[in-house]
This record gives sequence, C-alpha cells and structure tokens, in this order.
Amino acid sequence: MVEREPRAKIIHAEGELQSSEELAQDATVLVAEPISLQLHYLQTLTETAAENDSNILFLVPIDLIKMFLEK
Repeated sequence: MVEREPRAKIIHAEGELQSSEELAQDATVLVAEPISLQLHYLQTLTETAAENDSNILFLVPIDLIKMFLEK
C-alpha cells in the first residue's frame, strides 16, 4: 500500500501534463481560427441545455442583426 501513493501521484502528474499539452494545442487552433472559439461556446451551450433539459435565451444586439439584413 505504501507503493500505491507515490505511483498514484506519478500517474496524476502525467495526466496533468498531458492535459496541459492538449490545452496548449487547442489554444493554438483557437488563435489561428477565432470563429472556432465562438463555435465551441455555442456547442457548449447546446450540450448544457440538452443535459439539463432547459432552454437558452441567446440575446443578439439589434446592430448585429441589421448587418445581416442589409446584406
């Protein structure tokens, strides 16, 4: 049992390292494609609403809507 604790700490640290490396890669993609951050945000909202069986009210400024209507 004494050996388990140090091994568990090593496994945990390796997992944290892997997680931080993946986050750094994700950040690189998000910087290269700014719209991907918005898409990720919307996907997260969709998943949260589905899990909690709720609706999300997404407010959009009128100025933004006018831009699209004019085109």
